[in-house]
Amino acid sequence: MASLLFWVVAVVLVGSALMVVGARKIVHSALALVVVFAMAAGIYLLLNAEFIAIVQILVYAGAVTILILFALMLTRIDNPSQMTNPTSKSWWGALIVSALVCVGIIFASTFNHSTALVGTAAAGSGYGAGSCALPPNNVAYIGTLLYSPSCYSYVLPFEIASLVLLVAIVGAIVIGRED
Repeated sequence: MASLLFWVVAVVLVGSALMVVGARKIVHSALALVVVFAMAAGIYLLLNAEFIAIVQILVYAGAVTILILFALMLTRIDNPSQMTNPTSKSWWGALIVSALVCVGIIFASTFNHSTALVGTAAAGSGYGAGSCALPPNNVAYIGTLLYSPSCYSYVLPFEIASLVLLVAIVGAIVIGRED
């Protein structure tokens, strides 16, 4: 059942991704992008990554798509019936790059990794291994990793990332303000 659900989600994802790049009107491309983001969240759910699926829906399908649609609404087009995504001559380059990516994916999926390296990683000899019990779901595990004082905590890198984002916001305000 899970493999059938995966194939349904994958076919819808690939079809809507093709609609994103092939639609003649940019609004149709943006709406197909919503479907792409939702189907990617479905694949994350099939992989038991609930937190990533929720973030995918909230951030990408919600915020990014709304931002794109607002940008489309606020830009002026002289002739609304004009096609906003005309065909171009760069399809051959895109086809070559896509073929190279497919070959790389096939090579990476069939490449046989060393079993000795996998065995040492699974033994738990790494830093902080075995110091935390695994919580019942992924969201609790992410919370434990971020904020737990007993396990290896990612609080300091998390706070450093928030300071970098704060500096970027202040810099954008300084650059964008009118004198």
